[in-house]
Amino acid sequence: MVLTVILSLLAGIIGGNAFPHFVKGITRENYPNVFGGTPISNLIAGWAGFVVSFVVICFAKFNTFPIISAASVALGVLLIGIFHAGPGAFGRVPVKKDM
Repeated sequence: MVLTVILSLLAGIIGGNAFPHFVKGITRENYPNVFGGTPISNLIAGWAGFVVSFVVICFAKFNTFPIISAASVALGVLLIGIFHAGPGAFGRVPVKKDM
């Protein structure tokens, strides 16, 4: 069961991280990623993240412990969401306020 929780948490983190990259890719906006930050690279990175997340869920024995697995995936998505909403991987750029 511990392996299921760990893999489900990892799948949530990977899938949650894939979401903003995929969205920025399909909306044709630049967004930093390890492949350069162009819309096409973000689309591919997001799509690959979804695929990897699905594969990890398959190895997590999601059907054996569905409630614990779903809770772990949800926690992983929440954690990566807080990370993206907070400092993010590249830090925050201070917002200039005009007075």
